[in-house]
Amino acid sequence: MTFLGRLAFNLIAWALVLVIAFPLAWMVVTALKPQSELFRRPPGFLPEAPTLDHFRRLLEETPFATYFGNSVILATATTAVVIALATLGAYSLVRFRYRGRESLAFLVLFTYLLPSVVLILPLYLMMVRLGLANTLASLVIAYTTFALPYALWLLRSFMAGVPEDLESAALVDGASRLGAFRDVILPQLVPGIISTALFTFILSWNEYLYALVLVNSDAARPLTTGVMSMLISAFNIEWSLLMAASVMMSLPLIVVFAFLQGYLTRGFGAGAVKG
Repeated sequence: MTFLGRLAFNLIAWALVLVIAFPLAWMVVTALKPQSELFRRPPGFLPEAPTLDHFRRLLEETPFATYFGNSVILATATTAVVIALATLGAYSLVRFRYRGRESLAFLVLFTYLLPSVVLILPLYLMMVRLGLANTLASLVIAYTTFALPYALWLLRSFMAGVPEDLESAALVDGASRLGAFRDVILPQLVPGIISTALFTFILSWNEYLYALVLVNSDAARPLTTGVMSMLISAFNIEWSLLMAASVMMSLPLIVVFAFLQGYLTRGFGAGAVKG
């Protein structure tokens, strides 16, 4: 590639980065602006008198902390359930030989291809019959239904990349099937498990439609629906508090992604190699 080609490529890449990052930067600076600067014309990008009062009001005058705790519990529980089921399911699909194994794998993939909206009514009726309506448990079950198929297929590719000879050697040395799985397979799957867990956590943290339909109680609402019902009405939008809430909603994902980015990159690279 010539110098002009590299220059053009870098300019286009940085232009795309700026376009994508600008709304995030505007969200942060708006959360720091005092109320008097929010609707100033012409608008200024940087606040003249930065303030944290919007964050204080959000935590002290609204149930934001309750919604935040619900989202943490919901995303963590869903991730734990999905990882446990997907790891065992992927191990079964790759290591065991039984009739209908490939058909089962494609059936699981087919369920992931279905629009999630078609499952809302059956899931809602099922939760009502089970007595789980308006609870975090109902959302954990619902999120598992559409996160598990993708997680299973992702971990299946990682599992296929682990040499079977390692497990066979452990079995020859006297290890049980469970012991070989715990001591040999799981350490090899760590990048894939972290990648899958990060995907599931982000999906559960950001999901809105299921939370809107299945939960109508303030005590069980996650952040996505709680913030909307709390700060947006037919007659008014609390822009300052909404931007502060958006910043605090984004922080956990940014922190998690920053610490696990290396595992995520290695995980996707490992998942593309078999044998």
